[in-house]
Formats: sequence, C-alpha cells, structure tokens
Amino acid sequence: MRKGFVGLFAIGAAGALALSACGGSSSGAGTTGGGSSSTAAAAAGKVGVILPDSASSARWETADRKFLEDAFKAAGVEYDIQNAGGDKTKFATIADGMISSGVKVLMIVNLDSDTGAAVIKKATAAGIPTIDYDRLTLGGGAAYYVSFDNVAVGTAIGEGLVKGMKAGGKDTGPVVLLNGSPTDNNATLFKQGYEKVIKDGGYTVAADQAVPDWDNTKAGTIFEQIFTQTKGDFVGVAAANDGLGGAAIAVLAKNKLAGKIPVTGQDATDEGLQRVLLGTQYVTVYKAVKKEADAAAALAIALTKGDKAGADAQATGAVKDTTSGKDVPSVLLEPVGIYKETVKDVIADGFTTKEKVCTTPELQKACTENGIS
Repeated sequence: MRKGFVGLFAIGAAGALALSACGGSSSGAGTTGGGSSSTAAAAAGKVGVILPDSASSARWETADRKFLEDAFKAAGVEYDIQNAGGDKTKFATIADGMISSGVKVLMIVNLDSDTGAAVIKKATAAGIPTIDYDRLTLGGGAAYYVSFDNVAVGTAIGEGLVKGMKAGGKDTGPVVLLNGSPTDNNATLFKQGYEKVIKDGGYTVAADQAVPDWDNTKAGTIFEQIFTQTKGDFVGVAAANDGLGGAAIAVLAKNKLAGKIPVTGQDATDEGLQRVLLGTQYVTVYKAVKKEADAAAALAIALTKGDKAGADAQATGAVKDTTSGKDVPSVLLEPVGIYKETVKDVIADGFTTKEKVCTTPELQKACTENGIS
C-alpha cells in the first residue's frame, strides 16, 4: 500500500488482522453463487451474504464479492453469496432460503431499511447473528455494522467539490445536490457531509434531488430536468456516487459544459477514475473495499466459530440507530478523496489496474502525465 493510504484504516485493522489462513476451501460463483467446503469448514458453519444489486455500483460484484470470497476461502469457511438484483422480494426470498438452510451468520446489504429489518428479525428469531454490511438497517437490530464513516465520505465529496469550484474561480454560487436513494441511510449521511461543507464554504443550493434506487438512468432524467429548470445556472454538482456523477456529466456534455462545471462522485469505479483523469469529473472518493470486506468477514468467521468475545473485540466503535435509539457495535473505516494526480494511488493499492483504466489513447496520455506507468 502506498504511503498516502498508510494509517487511514486503523479503525478497521483489528477486523482485517483477525483473518488467518487455515485448512479447507470454499467456492461460490455467479449472481446466485453458492459454496462447497471441506468437512472442517462445514463443521464451523456457513456464512450467508446478500448483496443488493449490480446496477447502482459495479463494486458489489467486481470487488465486494471477490474480497469476501477470498477471505472466507482463506479461513476455510463455507459461504453462500447471492445478489438480490435490486428486487426486494428476491432479497427476502434469498434470506428465507439462507435462514432455513441453517447459516450460522447472515450478512446483508439492505435495499431499504424496512426490507432489511424484516430479514434481520427473522434471522434473530432463528438464533442467527446478523451483520449490516456497508449500509445500516435502521430499526433492524443487527448485531454488528461494518462500513466506512459515511459522513466523512460526504465531507470528502464536499471538500473535493469546493476545491474544484475555487480552482475554476467560483468562490460563491449555486450548487446542485444530486443525492442517492432516499431509502438508503448512507445517502442521508453522505448528504449531511457534503451539504455542510458546501454551505459552510459560502455556496447556495440551486437544486436538491434524491435519485430513487441510485438508478443512473433516472439520475440522467432528473439532472436534465434540473438543468432545464435552472437554465444551467450553477457552479458545481455534488453527485453522491460515480454512477450519478456520470449521468450528470452526460447531460453537461450534451450542453458543451463537461469539464467546465466540477462534478463529484464516489466508489473510485474505473469509469469514475477515467473521468477524473480526463477532467470531466473533479473528484471521486476511494473506499478500500478490501479492508471493509476483510473486517466484515473477520466478524463473520469469529461468529461461525462461536467466538462472540472475539467478534466483540473487533467492533471498536458504535453507530447510533436513529430509529431504535440503540448503539450498534461497529467497525468504521476512513475514505480518501481521489484527484487526477492521485488516481495512481488507487491502482497501486490493487483496487483496479492500469489496463482497466488507461484504455484509450487519450486516457493513456492522461495516465502517463499523472504518474501511471
């Protein structure tokens, strides 16, 4: 890991360090992947994981699934990782199947808090401990929560946008807020972070719109309407992730404004990194998914072995569930704002590769100019 990232993940280090290689292996493949394992692993119990979709962000299938699989395989723990494909009914059906199959731990990324809470309550009634992964299920009562500090993610988005606007000579002016799904508690926390930075910086809000289900197509339509209503009179766009940022940039490009108005994102997707290198997106926020997956897997592995004390020791913080008022034992990690000159750090960290990012002559030139060789 490059020096720029050293120390940024200390909060979650205990979770990552708890992973240790031992006998046995397991495998899961495809969107509805399953697993098979050695007798030793089966004795320890199976971990069930439900991912939300693959449309809102590529990370769920390209990063989270891979890193979780790697961690479970290294520990010799059987697993079943499935993806709900954005379908709440399918999410509940997958959960019912995992609970009835006797998983020892259930890890979920909820599609909304109501659906997630119903699943957590069923699992808890069956004596199965639950882990909220990446998104806190409000009112759900999960045993543990593993994520990034999501207000800090929003703060990094806001700081990046303000930096971009000031670099363009805009010290004041109206800003568009293109927020994530209104049913995702993370989106609320992201907005809390970037809205404060933007307003504290002396900027006003031209439009403030949430995008249902983080749907990029809907984001494009919403942003086009905003552009028409405001007549393009804004100096920046706080987009809550790279997908929404890309939708906004497509509209700006049609109006010959791509690169002239700073736009944000998060997740450090290949597409987001490419836009940062080309200057059409000013910043993305890197969340080292491997650290998050390792921390969550470490909790799950401890729980499959009946080591609740070991799991409790890894949860070094707590997050308040604003619906129940209860503190949820948590592992929280810190995000990093990524600009043109630091895209190389994401590649050096192993999150993606030069081959995936530097795909065209224009991008290859930008990669070389920014130290990606």
